[in-house]
Amino acid sequence: MNRTEFIQSELSEGIFTLRINRPDKKNALNLAMYQALADGLRKADEDAGVRVILICGGDDCFTSGNDLADFLNAPPTGQNSPVMQFLFAVSEASKPIVAAVNGLAVGVGVTMLLHCELVYAGNSATFQMPFVNLGLCPEAGSTLLLPRIMGHQRAAELLMLGEVFCAEKACAVGIVTAICPDGDVLATARNKALQLAAQPAAAVRLAKSLLKRDYAGPLRETILEEGKQFMARLKSPEAAEALQSFMERRKPDFTKFS
Repeated sequence: MNRTEFIQSELSEGIFTLRINRPDKKNALNLAMYQALADGLRKADEDAGVRVILICGGDDCFTSGNDLADFLNAPPTGQNSPVMQFLFAVSEASKPIVAAVNGLAVGVGVTMLLHCELVYAGNSATFQMPFVNLGLCPEAGSTLLLPRIMGHQRAAELLMLGEVFCAEKACAVGIVTAICPDGDVLATARNKALQLAAQPAAAVRLAKSLLKRDYAGPLRETILEEGKQFMARLKSPEAAEALQSFMERRKPDFTKFS
């Protein structure tokens, strides 16, 4: 499979849609998909015909996060890796990004939403950031953005315990803009994208830039530092235990590690 079969793109009425389409793997992202998303975001940001970027998944899954097998076989090795290219592309896009979330949103499926201007979720959508559960650390600038959005304690709960939370909680803490019936998510997100596309494009881009002005620099630094620590954690005993326990279908035992 080449990368475009799992990441579909379309430009219509000024809206550039990127659809994650790998349903048999719950839309898990492999390196080729990260590269396709990064390329799509960069292309959309440079295309004068694009006024809004819309990211969506399927009817029952946004994305379950990293494809672990692919990720472990070829972990990111630096700023030019497909994963890092995607994180920079989504965090530095000058045009507004709208997301439509149905079903599962796990790991990067949640943290990428922090870089969107508008996020609409189905009422049965579920969210989880299980980085610490896997012996890893958060990514995508989430350690900077989540405390800004919801405060330290709420951010710590979501990141350190790594529990599943519902759309209502995601909305209450500021990750999601609004909740709608499951069958209306994409239509709602597209209608809001059309509203944005009808706005003065330069003024919209300027508003986005000013909204992010005070943390744009620290955000890039945070993404780089998180990426560095994430890559180191992939080789840690805790991550090895988490992966081994997953393969053996048992509860991990982290008590032997200090």
